[in-house]
Amino acid sequence: MAISQRQIQKLQQTLSPQQIQMIKLLELPTMQLEQRIKQEIEENIVLEEDHSSEEEEEVISVDDYIREDDTPSYKSRINNFSKDEKQRPLNLTEGRSMQEYLGEQLRYRNLSEQELKVAEFIVGSIDEDGYLRRDMESISDDIAFTLGIEISVDELERLLKIIHQLEPAGIGARNLQECLLLQMNQWHTDTATKRLAKRILTSYFDEFVKKHYEKLISRLGVSEDEFRDAIDEIKRLSPKPGNLYSDSSLDASPYIIPDFRVDYHDGQFELSLNSYNIPDVKINRRYVEMMRDMVRADGMVDEKNREAIQFVKSKIDSAKWFISAIKQRHDTLMRTMQEILNFQQEYFKDGDKSKLRPMILKDIADRTGLDVSTISRVVNSKYAQTHFGIILLKSLFSEAMQTESGEMVSSYEIKNILQNCIDEEDKRHPLTDETLMNILNDKGYCIARRTVAKYREMLDIPVARLRKQI
Repeated sequence: MAISQRQIQKLQQTLSPQQIQMIKLLELPTMQLEQRIKQEIEENIVLEEDHSSEEEEEVISVDDYIREDDTPSYKSRINNFSKDEKQRPLNLTEGRSMQEYLGEQLRYRNLSEQELKVAEFIVGSIDEDGYLRRDMESISDDIAFTLGIEISVDELERLLKIIHQLEPAGIGARNLQECLLLQMNQWHTDTATKRLAKRILTSYFDEFVKKHYEKLISRLGVSEDEFRDAIDEIKRLSPKPGNLYSDSSLDASPYIIPDFRVDYHDGQFELSLNSYNIPDVKINRRYVEMMRDMVRADGMVDEKNREAIQFVKSKIDSAKWFISAIKQRHDTLMRTMQEILNFQQEYFKDGDKSKLRPMILKDIADRTGLDVSTISRVVNSKYAQTHFGIILLKSLFSEAMQTESGEMVSSYEIKNILQNCIDEEDKRHPLTDETLMNILNDKGYCIARRTVAKYREMLDIPVARLRKQI
């Protein structure tokens, strides 16, 4: 087939750079918006923080300074990259990592230089949760390839046993059973209960995981109280030893800054957008005056100043678009949150989830006249501060279920009933999904067993067999 070129005319809808900028700003929560504004101030010379208390608005027009046919040289250059596509390194200050902490402990061991290198390589293969999930043959091959050291699997096992003695307890385990046993081996006291717990993990681990408690009690020949005490000792162990490590210089707890504030006083709601620490921006008047000084009395511009004026003009246009996008973001967020508040007024009065009405994104989109995708971007990763706590906006949306009477109820109501049934069940004989389905059907909720299983998993509740207790 011959290669040929041809021109085709077609109509295509695309997003302008300003629309893309608006979409990205709409998705940002409050903390990231503050960083984004400060970044724009650093990149755009004509933008600055507005510290004035009074609002001064003046129309800035620089189109008259330059004729349309006067295009500076840099405007004709090809630029296929945008600011958003550039990868900027993030300079973060972090404390000591778990691998560095383990490496420091290894240096106190009586290891040769080669053994220390190999042990540090093994430590580098440990996952964040503290497990070593790679087999020794693969690690041996990697060490030979990267470090140029030929080492046997037996030697790796010997070094791994040294790593198992490090803190936090259980580090470097290959599976859950080994992890729990390593933590038990570091117990400083030896009691009958702890010996029984170690025996359960060593000889009857599969039965313990599957919670075949009656079978275990019979095989071990112990009483229920002795068995229960041993299980309590096992529950004190951590299934993820990596979580036991914490550096005092790091704060791993999440810090949430709400995007909205909803106050309720005397039967009235007051909604506001959290703009704390978000700087107001304006266009620096100095650059506009500088441009005016470059214009001659006859309204023309010297050739040497034309490119500088055009550069500043492009920065002013960009600044005006950015300020407009910030205002549009504010209006869209307030408009959407107001409709959510109107839709879920009963819930926002006291925070009772049983009062949540069935609500999907389309309901709010129809009320606001906005697109569903816009509503999705507004509620994504946004929080609201209320008098009963901070809530995630996305958690207010739920699907509708129909009762036998034809009434539409929220799925949260069904989840609350499931949670209450499971909380009040006999832990020796926990309720199965089919039993839970029958309970809901008796209450008038027409729901299938697979839907019960789906809601149970959403509530992070295990199956009946794993909820069994002695």
